Amino acid sequence: MSRQPKQVLVIPFIIDQGNIKFCILKREDMNWWQFVSGGAEFGESLAESALREVQEEIGISFSNNELMHLDTCCSVPKKYFKDNDKWNDLYVVSEHSFAVKLSNEEIRLSDEHTEFKWVAYDEAVELLQFDSNKTALWELKTRLEEVNNG
Repeated sequence: MSRQPKQVLVIPFIIDQGNIKFCILKREDMNWWQFVSGGAEFGESLAESALREVQEEIGISFSNNELMHLDTCCSVPKKYFKDNDKWNDLYVVSEHSFAVKLSNEEIRLSDEHTEFKWVAYDEAVELLQFDSNKTALWELKTRLEEVNNG
């Protein structure tokens, strides 16, 4: 399938005894830390793309109603995508953010990544490569804190 010039970002998280932990993945090809991410295929909605990427990258299947849509949307320079030569009139690709709560820390890592870590917010911010990941993480953390405190 051919990809749309749209990107999804998905933050897997767990809540363990009141502590929120986020799963970050180290990319094999670029050697940097990020969340689950990937391109939307033609014919897929953004939510369908997010669910597919979670299945492909960490081996977990979810339904659409388990996916949390975040407000964070940003633009990523097209130079970061291997299909960029097909997008002549584009300079940036829109990235749409989601989150998904996992029941435990067990994941099956894809070949796209060399390792993963479950980390607290501050460590994630230190390790994540892109500001877009950090912004989506901040939004998710804030939403979860408001639910727990309110």
